[in-house]
Amino acid sequence: MTQNNRTDVVIVGGGPVGMLLAAELRLAGTSVVLLEQLPERSPHSKAFGLHARSLESLDRRGLVDRFRDGARSWNNGHFAGLDVWVDFSLLDSSHGYALLSEQARTEELLEAHAIESGADIRRRHTVTAIDQDADGVTVAATGPDGAYELRAAYVVGCDGARSIVRKAAGIGFPGTGGRVTARLGDVVLADRDNAPMGMERTERGLLFCVPLDDRYHRVATFDFGPDKKNPEESLTLDELTASMREIWGTDHGAHDARWLSWFTDSARQADRYRSGRILLAGDAAHIHFPVGGQGLNLGLQDALNLGWKLAAQIHGWAPAGLLDTYDAERQPPARRVLENTRAQIALMNPDPDVTPLRELLESLMRIDAANRHIAEMLSGVNVHYDLSGGAEVHPLVGRFAPDLPLETADGGTRLAELLRGGTAVLLDLGGSAEIAAAHRDWSASVADASRVTSVAATGKDESDLAGLLVRPDGYVAWAAARDTEPQRVRDGLGAALRTWFGKS
Repeated sequence: MTQNNRTDVVIVGGGPVGMLLAAELRLAGTSVVLLEQLPERSPHSKAFGLHARSLESLDRRGLVDRFRDGARSWNNGHFAGLDVWVDFSLLDSSHGYALLSEQARTEELLEAHAIESGADIRRRHTVTAIDQDADGVTVAATGPDGAYELRAAYVVGCDGARSIVRKAAGIGFPGTGGRVTARLGDVVLADRDNAPMGMERTERGLLFCVPLDDRYHRVATFDFGPDKKNPEESLTLDELTASMREIWGTDHGAHDARWLSWFTDSARQADRYRSGRILLAGDAAHIHFPVGGQGLNLGLQDALNLGWKLAAQIHGWAPAGLLDTYDAERQPPARRVLENTRAQIALMNPDPDVTPLRELLESLMRIDAANRHIAEMLSGVNVHYDLSGGAEVHPLVGRFAPDLPLETADGGTRLAELLRGGTAVLLDLGGSAEIAAAHRDWSASVADASRVTSVAATGKDESDLAGLLVRPDGYVAWAAARDTEPQRVRDGLGAALRTWFGKS
């Protein structure tokens, strides 16, 4: 097949973040080529959980049932291996649980979604150079048929912690180096009946152990000692079992490893997510110790935030500064994840002086409000973008829109279903003349008003909302209560439409 050497966007990296971003760009009518150096998906999974915010977002693309099919859900999670579980059922979410979805399966489903969306996925293609100018970006790559160049309007690096895209853009990656060594393996335990479930802290370190299926367990040791591995060396089964015996007192007959890996608690964040026509997402933008299952979910939200904004820029209707809001909105959530993972590492330290602090936090987590706070943090449900511009706005603005049950002229539906087309949704919940007028004025000023879908509906539950403007990523750009002064409704909605969806 002849490959086109021009495209709107080149994505480097074919993990879950790159695949979801490719699908989001295609949903918005943007051409995209994804370059992945591996010949096929890895069968191994560092991450194996999807949290509530990711599940809510997948629901808004009609994908959540694919992920839930055959997967197990967990109502509980851990924070720093404390003896009190984090209770995800306390979340104010339509998906108040965590889904056990191994990264390999997540990648498989998202790759299928990207291909269905029309993305050009190229495996065994390695990027060798990236050069941007005022008009676009040239990407040099080698594939099965040799070397070639691609020309794109933008390039997005979803290529992990050692991102070639980040390095080519000259974007810094400051942070802390590794002080804790984690050794991980998917192994068979001869003494599986006596294996612990979850995390166990000993005077020598921590051990994590969960069953993956009827045969294999995921085992990880966390070593706080001074000896560190050479970053170029691979982990061996003997090293893993020796670490298990050192920390746990037994290796439970671990054998037949199908995957071994190791990592540290290094925590780094790109000093900016955009340099001209080059952007970063996922692990290329932020890395941290994988406790709480937050990294994959953080990257998926990067993709959802960036996709529609980058498409708007390419299609020529993006308001001034829209693409820069990607960096402004996504840096703070990543910073908070890095902070809470560092806090968890401190709490996991086997030093007995840490034990009283753990016991204090455990007592606090028995209080629902405190437990809910941790659950919201780990699941990403607490993310709130500051979209106020310094003005007084409805409390929902900047938050993920609730999945309202609705009655429309076409029958019953949910807000999640209205967002599946990838456009913004203006929801008029009371036949407001001011909402209709603001939308009419904006529609008359732009070349293509289809970027915002207007829906008249009534809520099936009691609500004081007059209307909502929901961005394609599911976050509320504008909202008004029923008792809001009419002129303020019209002015506020008009300003939000122009700010987020253009004036022409």
